[in-house]
Amino acid sequence: QVQLEESGGGLVQTGGSLTLTCTYSSRTDKVLAMGWFRQAPGKAREFVATINAIGAGTEYGDSVLGRFTISRDNTENTLTLQMNNLNALDTAVYYCVASTRFYHGGYHDIYFDHWGQGTQVTVSS
Repeated sequence: QVQLEESGGGLVQTGGSLTLTCTYSSRTDKVLAMGWFRQAPGKAREFVATINAIGAGTEYGDSVLGRFTISRDNTENTLTLQMNNLNALDTAVYYCVASTRFYHGGYHDIYFDHWGQGTQVTVSS
């Protein structure tokens, strides 16, 4: 079983930056691809970013490309999402996700079999 715990959410002004961190642990399964999804009130869940098992490959959703950066440290068991130039449309609950089946993640949530509880990010104008 994989445990995921997000931190770093909060309130930030438009144009500001925020860094989300996900700390993960597993007693049995190896954590492979990881990523972030988000969900705003009344909207469908949205893919944000994914990173492969060794951190050598990344993909981003169109709405965050060029503003967000995903990275991981497998020695510290942490996943990070650096978010810059935030705007109101980035307001959402952000979820850390992990896969024990796929080396590379993807845009669809079917790639990921473990989800964190989520952390709220609110961008004020």
